[in-house]
Amino acid sequence: MSALVKQQELETALTPLGAEMVGALGVQAQVAFGELTLIAERDSILDVLSALRDRFGFQQLLDIAGVDFPDREERFEVVYHLLSLTRNARIRVKVTTDEVKPVPSAVSVFPCADWFEREAFDMYGMLFSGHPDLRRLLTDYGFQGHPLRKDFPMTGYVEVRYDEEQKRVVYEPVKLTQEFRNFDFLSPWEGAEYPAPVLPGDEKVKG
Repeated sequence: MSALVKQQELETALTPLGAEMVGALGVQAQVAFGELTLIAERDSILDVLSALRDRFGFQQLLDIAGVDFPDREERFEVVYHLLSLTRNARIRVKVTTDEVKPVPSAVSVFPCADWFEREAFDMYGMLFSGHPDLRRLLTDYGFQGHPLRKDFPMTGYVEVRYDEEQKRVVYEPVKLTQEFRNFDFLSPWEGAEYPAPVLPGDEKVKG
């Protein structure tokens, strides 16, 4: 599909409000599942969010979500979900980043972004410059890694247990105590032979 056809389809899908926002903010746009997604530059995200709040009536920040694409150069997408009660409309705003490039914190525009950004930092390792208190929110202070990254092992890196001798909680590297088993994929009902059990009532069926 040519770029011209895609642009024409986008213009057809955009509502007048969507077209106005795309033109005013100078951002790219996508329409998916009937909702508009604006793709902004990382360094201009605060200007975009402020304009959406003050000029276009999106007064509520519902959530900040993270998405991980490990194969991309900038593996993370930070997704802002906004709601306008006066317009009865929702909108998404996306920026991309990686493990080292910080995204400007949205706390100055939407104070509720505080814990959303802390959660994104905790789960993905995303950094937010200017955040008043960027530390873990859901995991423990001694937790290693970021659990929602695609390359995070299902077992984690450390395990926690209470040590009776030391009388405290200790952290240890994960140990898989179950030994490796070689399955031959034989069904015990078909591949194994067991003596037939004699059950009460069996004598009735013997002819």
